[in-house]
Amino acid sequence: MDQVSFTRMSDGTRADYHFLDRLEQDHAAGVADRILAALAGLEHSLEGYQVTRLEHSLQTATRAEADGADSEMVVAALVHDLGDDLAPHNHSQFAAAILRPYVRQEVTWVLEMHGLFQMQFYADRLGLPTDRHLAFADHPYFESCQRFCRDWDQESFDPHYPTKPLSHFAPVLREIFARPPFDPAILKEQNS
Repeated sequence: MDQVSFTRMSDGTRADYHFLDRLEQDHAAGVADRILAALAGLEHSLEGYQVTRLEHSLQTATRAEADGADSEMVVAALVHDLGDDLAPHNHSQFAAAILRPYVRQEVTWVLEMHGLFQMQFYADRLGLPTDRHLAFADHPYFESCQRFCRDWDQESFDPHYPTKPLSHFAPVLREIFARPPFDPAILKEQNS
């Protein structure tokens, strides 16, 4: 079979859907490679900073790693701005959605909220409030997001910082994305 027989999903046969399932599993197995390629593409993304978006992402991950963050948070730091090109107004949620099936809830919450939390460092220069993140001050992951933004993200625009290359982070990224998606054992273990 080269393609399914149906033109409407409801008309598909068991053979059609087993065929598609095999193709989808093969496709899903390549997600780490596609994420690495998308990260490399940040080399030619939003301009105006002293570093490329790739360099910023690598610097953020380098700082997280140097600060003793676990592998999930290091990968989160690496992919946190991956949505800048495709989802510029909700890049935080984009990154969180990519990682959500593979990491604990804390990591996805930090990614999802980092766009709001980072505004404390610059929003006043645009005449916007800097304290909107404080609405989440009682959230159990508030301090994690503060640390992510304060110590890693907002610090990572330095062209002289000794940043590790993408090849350094590829193994840990591959490890995270090789996990079974939404595996309760992994998620429970990571959320405990």
